[in-house]
Amino acid sequence: MIILYDCATAPSPRRARILLAEKGIAHETVQIDLVHGEQLGAAYRAINPQCTVPALRIDGSDGEEDGLLLTDNAGIAAWLEAHCPQPPLMGSTPREKAEIASWNWRIEFEGLLAIAETLRNGSPAMADRALPGPVNYAQIPELAQRGLARVHQFFETLNERLIGRDFIATDRFSIADITAVVAVDFARVVRVKPGEQHPELLRWRAAMAQRPSMSR
Repeated sequence: MIILYDCATAPSPRRARILLAEKGIAHETVQIDLVHGEQLGAAYRAINPQCTVPALRIDGSDGEEDGLLLTDNAGIAAWLEAHCPQPPLMGSTPREKAEIASWNWRIEFEGLLAIAETLRNGSPAMADRALPGPVNYAQIPELAQRGLARVHQFFETLNERLIGRDFIATDRFSIADITAVVAVDFARVVRVKPGEQHPELLRWRAAMAQRPSMSR
């Protein structure tokens, strides 16, 4: 049995949901209410002391994977790709693997982190929650300003990268496209979205919307 600890409104678990859908892997879902702080409660801490979602638990296996708990997208993606190699979403050749890993990291750092930086350091609802996890950290308003500038630059980077391309990292769909879709959609929470100045990004996002997994 595979159990995904999820939150339907959060970007990080959406990455895991899309990946599971692309791999066609059946699983159960347990929703964790981040708005009301369920991730910080004793019950969820006992499951995942990092107090974050997604988390993926593998139970009922006869092998060494029984009871395995993965608490970040990197670990979840690595396990899913090894467990179900087809379709290959992290590359098949050394070159593909390197290019996909590089672009996935860039999207996380330049996109998702910048959006989170903007939101968590600028939203009154995130006071003392500037970073996810079990420890409270105070907001730094200057990081929200810097983060917003980074988000705008991230959109420019993606738009330029997609000139003459259907996919971000290689010539086929990969985990980098999943991460980028989540980042582009998540940016709406800081009031940034693709516009007419991003024609390539708009074209790519429209094409991505045709994949059934993207409704997750």
